Amino acid sequence: MRATILSMLAVSALLSGCELSELRPGAQSILELSQPPSPQEAAEWAIDPYDANNRYRGTLLLANAPFAGEDVYLRLFEDNIDDADPGVRAAACRALANHGNATHIPLLTGALKDAEIGVRVEAARGLQRVYSVDAIDPLIKSLSPAEEPEYAVRAEAACALGQYRETRVAEALIAALDDRHLAVNRATLDSLRVLTGQDLGYERRDWVVWFNETQAPFAMGGVYVYPVFSRSKFWYEHLPFVPPPPNEVAGTPAGMPVRE
Repeated sequence: MRATILSMLAVSALLSGCELSELRPGAQSILELSQPPSPQEAAEWAIDPYDANNRYRGTLLLANAPFAGEDVYLRLFEDNIDDADPGVRAAACRALANHGNATHIPLLTGALKDAEIGVRVEAARGLQRVYSVDAIDPLIKSLSPAEEPEYAVRAEAACALGQYRETRVAEALIAALDDRHLAVNRATLDSLRVLTGQDLGYERRDWVVWFNETQAPFAMGGVYVYPVFSRSKFWYEHLPFVPPPPNEVAGTPAGMPVRE
């Protein structure tokens, strides 16, 4: 099965005509930068049955590759989200976030229950980029300290819930304003601002009163845009032949309905 997938990936990579030089920001030397992995090499690493580090590196490279939305790559990511290694599972979550669609929601929501914190963080972050009402209840669970002990996961879940203009979502976010961690409070308030167009601060009581007294609480809501990675260039990235930082372009989640 892996041999078949690899042959398909090789053909797909050749047809894409893409290089992965822009996907190697962690290179340690100019020599390493001058020898970027090809798409076929990345695909070979991603399905290496003997080396989890290779599977992680290959999956992560493909996760950020613009051509990896093709079916053959999506099948690879679907397989790797069940990998025995948590790093590979986390990379697969990121890949499905970048290239997946609503059919991948069950895989991402399932990863919210992973034993490893890093996988759960990537899953919650991934659900910021793919829209489906089927994600709401799992995200609400991940927002609760009783269900999710790691605040970083709760913060990412709070951010993801900003897509959904539903009463149950607003109520869960308002309750999360009492979370002990400021990161969760900030993400929660940001989502409430997007959903309602209001900025009532961090006081839960103020939001409860306003929400209960407002007939159409989402009428003034804004457009949800998922957060992205972006930074300025390091000094060496101004040199010739050195790729720029892998900055992303913000957008709306895949499958999100257009709102007037």
